[in-house]
Amino acid sequence: MFGYLTANPDLLTPEELTRYRACYCGLCRSLQERHGLPARLTLNYDMTFLVLLLQSLYEPEESAGTETCPPHPLEARPWQRSAASDYAADLNTALAYLKCRDDWEDEGSLLALGQAKSLRAAYEKVCDAYPRQCAAIEHGMEALHALERDHIEDPDAATASFGGLMGELFVWREDRWSGTLRAMGDALGRFLYVMDACMDLDGDAVWNRYNPFRRFYGLANNERRFRSTMEMLLGDCLRAFDRLPLVQDVSILKNILCVGLWTQFNRKYKVRETADGSGSV
Repeated sequence: MFGYLTANPDLLTPEELTRYRACYCGLCRSLQERHGLPARLTLNYDMTFLVLLLQSLYEPEESAGTETCPPHPLEARPWQRSAASDYAADLNTALAYLKCRDDWEDEGSLLALGQAKSLRAAYEKVCDAYPRQCAAIEHGMEALHALERDHIEDPDAATASFGGLMGELFVWREDRWSGTLRAMGDALGRFLYVMDACMDLDGDAVWNRYNPFRRFYGLANNERRFRSTMEMLLGDCLRAFDRLPLVQDVSILKNILCVGLWTQFNRKYKVRETADGSGSV
């Protein structure tokens, strides 16, 4: 994804921070064991949020340990892993493959082509296991690619494409919670797309890259304009989140959604963060 779904570690207890990092390390182990080193290199904290969310909702059996690993050969680190970690690893691999393929087609990046080739077999394996989710990723990315190709600066269409993609990723199982998870993922995906477009606006305008908000470049009150839109989308996400019967790790999840998500935006606009994620200039 975009690297915004991270916790604010300063507001986590030591136990919560250890747990958060252990889930991240467990996701890393799942990527390595299921899809090898190329997939492991796509590790990010965004999918750790999905691991925590699905574990809290479905409470699958967890395994845990403390071991060294190639990135940390001198210091043993705790890890925690479950079937939710494996699911997130699979979908993370699919996202990474399609993003690399898209970068190769759009930019002719040889690095992206090499990464796509290294992930292709893993992607095909994930497609066999999760055809609905992979079809949604492909559809969403193709819709975004068409908007970029045709220079259609339509924020609603762009955010809807990424929101639909995210909504399907959040639905691990088609059950009583699938509608709520889909609504939560859709709203969060829309939020993330707006956030990323907002953060990239200056560079995209200067280098003439696609951005559905490019007409706002250089205008006054962009901070308020974008914050208002994102607060509305995040409100939709949180309303769905609050309908889920979550107990385990709920404080970490709320930290990510209410505080961590705003970190880079607040830094860009030099806004002082507060505990609830709002800010003042």
